[in-house]
Amino acid sequence: MKPFLTLILISLSFSAFCQQAPSKEIQIKLALLAAPEDQRAEATVYGYQNGEIVLLRKGSNQTICLGDDPSREGLSVSCYHSSAQPFMERGWALRKDGKNAQEIFNTREAEAKAGKLQLPDQGSVLHALVADENDVNWATGEAQNTYTRSVVYIPWATAESTGLPLKPAGPGLPWIMDPGTHRAHIMINPARN
Repeated sequence: MKPFLTLILISLSFSAFCQQAPSKEIQIKLALLAAPEDQRAEATVYGYQNGEIVLLRKGSNQTICLGDDPSREGLSVSCYHSSAQPFMERGWALRKDGKNAQEIFNTREAEAKAGKLQLPDQGSVLHALVADENDVNWATGEAQNTYTRSVVYIPWATAESTGLPLKPAGPGLPWIMDPGTHRAHIMINPARN
């Protein structure tokens, strides 16, 4: 009886996070939480429909936002500079083809080195905002107790070329992640309250 009960609980947990995507309006509202306020009104927004990433709103500035993946627990949205769009779209295509994170990294690394993949501009930024599942009202598009971290893309940069450490020297201090690769970036993780 216990294995059957365990299977039921796992199924219920899984189905709770394989929910239908919120409405287009709610997806846009939540995705824009990751953007700087002065860039929200004109940002382009992508979201999810039937498990696919789709354009929800065409914007007119340099900011692109990606809504929450409804198959994952909690809220996770991001906004980034438009120069990162080819890089992002390539990752989406590879994920759709069933590639895992390391395979996606390796493919984009090889394509970038071969000049086949356009990388984000030096210094372009991405903001990622997250919240726990119980802190999100999926009906209204409101979220509380959110946390935002930022990355600044610096493809091929190293600790030596930037002077950045390989891990944060203290809460909120910048450091370099994936140094020497196509995905090198400055991580900025503010201290959590």
